[in-house]
This record gives sequence, C-alpha cells and structure tokens, in this order.
Amino acid sequence: MATNVAVIQSPPVLLQRDETLHQMLASIDAAVGAGATLLVFPEAYLPGYPTWIWRLAPGSDMALSSELHARLRENAVDLEGDTLAPLQDAAARHGVTLVTGLHEIDRRYSGTTLYNSVVVIGPDGRLLNRHRKLMPTNPERMVWGMGDASGLRVVETPAGRIGCLICWESYMPLARYALYAQDLEIFINPTWDSSDAGLASLRHIAREGGCWVIGTATAIQGSDIPATFPERDRLFTPEEWINVGNAVVIAPSGEVVAGPLNREKGILHAEIEVESARRARRSLDVCGHYARPDLFSLTVNRAPLPPVRFSDD
Repeated sequence: MATNVAVIQSPPVLLQRDETLHQMLASIDAAVGAGATLLVFPEAYLPGYPTWIWRLAPGSDMALSSELHARLRENAVDLEGDTLAPLQDAAARHGVTLVTGLHEIDRRYSGTTLYNSVVVIGPDGRLLNRHRKLMPTNPERMVWGMGDASGLRVVETPAGRIGCLICWESYMPLARYALYAQDLEIFINPTWDSSDAGLASLRHIAREGGCWVIGTATAIQGSDIPATFPERDRLFTPEEWINVGNAVVIAPSGEVVAGPLNREKGILHAEIEVESARRARRSLDVCGHYARPDLFSLTVNRAPLPPVRFSDD
C-alpha cells in the first residue's frame, strides 16, 4: 500500500491561533494538490513552539514570561470545543489523514494548564487520538504540564498504522517500545530538535522498530515572528534561523528517503510503501521473535489521570 506523505514545516503565525489555522488550510490544499494522503505538521504548531523559553532569564524576564504565557493560553486549543473543526472538515473534504502538534488547554479542570499535544485526524474528520507529551524538556516545564499514557496508542488509518511521540520522547525507550508493541507501521515525531543527533536517533528508531519514521521541526527565522510579539526585536534578529526545520522521511531500513529539508519553509513530499515495515521485521522484530517476555516485561498504565473524580460523573 503506497502512502503519499507531505511534511509541512512552514512557520506558523506565532501566538496567533486563528491566523495559523488559516495558513494550515492553505498548506493542506497545496499538499493535497500534489497528491498527499498523509499530512504532518510540527510540534506545538498551533499556535507555534514557545521558542522564547530558551532565551528568557528566569528572574529579570518574569513579567515578559507571564505576558507571553497569557497570550499562549488565550490561543491554545480546547479539544472539547470546536477549534479544530476547520482541520477536521478539511481532512474529511479531501479524504486525508492529518497529524499536528498543538498547545492543548485543560478547560475542564483547571482552565489554565497547557499540554504539548499531538493529534491524529482521520480522513472522515474524526479525532482518532490525542497524545500529551509525557515529559517536557528543560525550560518547557515552565510552559506545559506532564501528560499521561492515555494517548500512547497506535491508530489504524488508510495511510497505515500511526503512532506519535513528541520531540525528545523519542529518546524514551519504553515509550517507543509501547508503540512498537501495537503493530506500528509509521512513527511520527513532531519535534523542535533539528540537530544531526536528532536525525541519527530517528534513523535508529526506524531500524529498531522496523517502521517508517517521519520527523519535522518548524523552519522559522526571526523575520517570521509577528510584529505584535512582545519585545520581538530584543529576543530575535530578522536574519537568524531560529530553527532550520530538517523535515525527513526514513525507511524501515534506516535509510533517509526524503530530506532533510534544511532552511526551507515548505513541504517535503515522499511516497512510502507501508508493507516494507513488515518485511523489515522479518529479521528483527523487537516485539516478536526478538522479544524475551520470559526475561523482560513492560506494563503501561493508560488510564486517564484526572486531578479529581466527582461521584456524579
């Protein structure tokens, strides 16, 4: 079964959710026009990765941090609402599978806490899965809460069996194994890590899991930061590459078959043959004949972990 992949790494309109959604719809139209059936957007794409956290000082920039977080909260996505309806409608209209990172707000319990989430939208427009990043990295912990394993799932789509881990979650061997053990065919890694080391890790995952791997960060320059961004000119210079992107598609052999798309704000296209994932596992199947359940075991608690349970729920 051939799947036409489009990995979209154009910059969002940072801290502006509705404008970013409008831009995403244009990217979807362009990708579908080129034949794509599986479309992937980067980590925290709605309304953009909080790159400022790597530049602000913990003490002297506290007021600015508070203002930026407030704007981020106002532009986050409530999955119990209809914010994603335009993307779901586009997926259904075109009959394609969409994967995107986003800032998710918990309006049910706290109304404030944000999560770094990735969602899979099926070709009928249904939300097939929501995975919250298990462990935010370094200063990301000042932005996002920790997710649970309720979304640590592989879902069936016409494009293939898809599982997602976000950025450095790909370095968590047990999280990877939990996906491998669900007949994973396509591993998607929306990320901010565009380093050579990150690419090497994704190649290893492809070989280890016997699966296709799709990864992308956001290709963005200082000039892409909106003028409305507080203290933009102090934090960013117009010509700098804040992130070079490096969208990539990797075969189950570990071979890079498309990309990396470096310093290019665009779409990486590739055609993948999902069956080759199963063929790759003939020799090395880490959850099959290479597993030793008599020696090793893994238990995953996928129960949702709400902060409170009401007796009338």
